[in-house]
Amino acid sequence: MIMMKPQVVFELGGTGVGKGTQCAKIVEAYGYTHLSAGDLLRAERGQEGSEYGQLIDSNIKDGKIVPVEITINLLRKAMEETMQLDQSKFRFLIDGFLCNQDNLQGWTHVMEGKADIQFVLFFDCSNQVCFDRCLERGKSSGCSNDNRGSLEKRVQTYRSQHGPS
Repeated sequence: MIMMKPQVVFELGGTGVGKGTQCAKIVEAYGYTHLSAGDLLRAERGQEGSEYGQLIDSNIKDGKIVPVEITINLLRKAMEETMQLDQSKFRFLIDGFLCNQDNLQGWTHVMEGKADIQFVLFFDCSNQVCFDRCLERGKSSGCSNDNRGSLEKRVQTYRSQHGPS
């Protein structure tokens, strides 16, 4: 039986722009499987015995980017597992990844010929709106990085390393 190559749409934007909200709407309307790079990283760092857990945790707490190879491997594994369970689920909406040239080069190196990028969606809003949304989300999310100190670092990292020039 021939399995389809994953068809990938990347959804980009800063912390708090609403990527998760828009992903939910796209999944509902078009049947994509949503993969959040952040969710995969948080799950991996919380997994007992994870070889990457401590490194992921320290990077996230410091508002830094997790090494690209780790994120790509987690995404690849999630796509493979999804497609093994249901071969009709080969369309993926990935949010929070492919945010800079290093990510693109890493993706190309690891995933060349293994997945087809369809397009990229980019969302943007002001730093203050992002900051306010994340602080509000932090009241109920349980995310250790939805706090004022981490958010300032995350927004600064995003604007300096990810934002369009």
